[in-house]
Amino acid sequence: MSGMSFLIKTNMKKLHNVSEIRFDKEFLYIKVDNRILKIKLSEISDRLVKANDNEKNDYQISPSGYGIHWRLIDEDLSINGLLNQNKLNRFE
Repeated sequence: MSGMSFLIKTNMKKLHNVSEIRFDKEFLYIKVDNRILKIKLSEISDRLVKANDNEKNDYQISPSGYGIHWRLIDEDLSINGLLNQNKLNRFE
């Protein structure tokens, strides 16, 4: 049984509800658990800073709400990490 099949068949607890991701030139806006966070890209990912719009908008949110993966730039960010970064910077 492959890891992917195992993940699909397992009832995973949903950590976060991520319902929206968008960008402007300097910031990531993400709706997590009905809160909109505004986080400066340079504080979280050099790859996202350098990415074009197509690369930024090609992402996948994990089914459990644990993280986000951008396949074209091979970047992964955890939602808990983004929440902690938002608390540190108070951009909300």
